[in-house]
Amino acid sequence: MARPRTDIRPRLLEAARARFLAEGVDGASLRSIARDAGTSIGMVYYYFPTKDELFHGVVEEVYASLMADLEEALGGDARFEARIAALYRRIAAMSTSEIDVFRLVVREALISSERLSRLVERFKRGHVALIMKAVAEGRRDGALAPEVPLPLAVIATGVLGIAPQVILRALGDRSPFGGALPDGDALVEALLHVLMGGIGAPPKGRR
Repeated sequence: MARPRTDIRPRLLEAARARFLAEGVDGASLRSIARDAGTSIGMVYYYFPTKDELFHGVVEEVYASLMADLEEALGGDARFEARIAALYRRIAAMSTSEIDVFRLVVREALISSERLSRLVERFKRGHVALIMKAVAEGRRDGALAPEVPLPLAVIATGVLGIAPQVILRALGDRSPFGGALPDGDALVEALLHVLMGGIGAPPKGRR
């Protein structure tokens, strides 16, 4: 039977995200989430049969929107560096909700192996597949060193562009680096330079 048109589901997801961030998935009460959303516990179970389903619903709501932007950034016929720069710029523009869900994913993945397994499967079909395709094409076109194993190149491309920007956003004023790092487009360019050129000094006598 088709579900009626209503704003209860998005209200539940918003309330759940706030409770999960504050109390953890295991610590959050479904009754409290229902109360925060202005509905009943029965409606929680109607839309999300288990708390884990609700957690993954919170993640998917934000991740699906992000994926649409990543597909646009990494698609097309632009050269590899331009596509990766677009990826890194989109990560730099992550919203507060996206940062919150990133923090939630990291925390819950460390706590629950079942949640981790399901998240890994989703991400393999999502941004990991997109980055792997772009990196494989970059190797084919000569933009990346062919001797670097593809999985390692994918990890380097993703982690380098995503982790520093998200961590710095999450830490805010608590960053141990203070204002020593650039931000915005300057940080994107710096990360891209590291990806393409590495951080090792060239051997003496070579420039």
